[in-house]
Amino acid sequence: MKKFLLGLAVISSLFTGCSSDDSNPVQQPVEGNITGIIANDTIFAYGNYTLEGIVKINSGVTVTFDKGSTITCDKETGDNALVVLKGGKLIINGTASEPVVFTEASSVPGSWGGIIMYGDAPIKAAGGVTTATSEDGNNQSYGGTNAQHNGGALHYVRVEYAGAKLADGSKENNAFTFYSVGSETTLDHLVAYKGADDGFEFFGGTVSATNLISYGNYDDAFDWQDGWQGQNNSNWYAYQTVKGNYGMEIESSSNNNAFFPKVINVTLIRAAGTTPEIPGAIESDAFLFKKEGNGDFNNVVIRGYGDYTEGGVTYPGAAVRIFDATTNTNQVNGSKIKLTNLNISGTSSNILGATPAIVVGFPAGNFTTSTTATGANIDNGNWTTVGSTNLLQ
Repeated sequence: MKKFLLGLAVISSLFTGCSSDDSNPVQQPVEGNITGIIANDTIFAYGNYTLEGIVKINSGVTVTFDKGSTITCDKETGDNALVVLKGGKLIINGTASEPVVFTEASSVPGSWGGIIMYGDAPIKAAGGVTTATSEDGNNQSYGGTNAQHNGGALHYVRVEYAGAKLADGSKENNAFTFYSVGSETTLDHLVAYKGADDGFEFFGGTVSATNLISYGNYDDAFDWQDGWQGQNNSNWYAYQTVKGNYGMEIESSSNNNAFFPKVINVTLIRAAGTTPEIPGAIESDAFLFKKEGNGDFNNVVIRGYGDYTEGGVTYPGAAVRIFDATTNTNQVNGSKIKLTNLNISGTSSNILGATPAIVVGFPAGNFTTSTTATGANIDNGNWTTVGSTNLLQ
């Protein structure tokens, strides 16, 4: 009788271990490897995956990741990155409570190439050319005439410890890199965490991005060139700590464009003691405009971009720095740089030229301050937390 009762108890425990609602059983993560060229539409169900090598999504192919998945690579195996080739699509269905995380086993910044996407939206690269070749080691052509290019939809995605060079690339990659990506692509609720280069970089294109967090990246929090012209950007948040350059490095590849991007609701914070990536570099400003860089920014909070001292030398910091005389003449004086409703604190100067010869004077209404500007408005959740760290300081 005792054996019979024990058997019933075991069977009972098996059933009670399931959800009380058998139509909603607890989903177990799958495991698998992701490698090589993905040549067919693929859905990666909720799971823990290992990304091996430079994984490329072919033109005409859609790859989807389900919410809650974790994708890990290992720098010891060589170069790693997730690349969306021109014509391919990446769909990531993360949520606030179950983001999709791309990370690296060593947790060391600069250990892999991050997510790289190519499109055929318009660019204007150096010399005014409308196509160019990427410098990221993939040597891909980017640029075209398809302003509505659609590279997919990225929702609630965190990329950690990126910023590596790939193959013989001439520059480091970022957490997220977008080459001529178009306006039908969705970029929403993305985190760039502790990379060795920029958090987000745009090479031309027309894509816009909302609810971005750049945390602890060694170079710039946000960076663009080649005539990027996204018009519907909002809620960008940067926290630079320990090592970091500009909050935003803005250039247009020396082209005096008739267009400029627009970003509203921005918070840029530089923690005390943060120094530039290269010792002695004067790269500690919230906004840097150079090579005809421009843009329209409204409702901005800037904190902590003051002077810093290193090796007995004090270097000046500013809310806004204009790097060269041409940018000052064409973009500042030409009203193509607009910074309105700036709430500035902990910063030595509001506006500086890179040299005393560059005297910056914004036309009336193009540079305004406000003590009530609120900056980025981003909701907390699992997607904004790494370990015990809340990224929204």
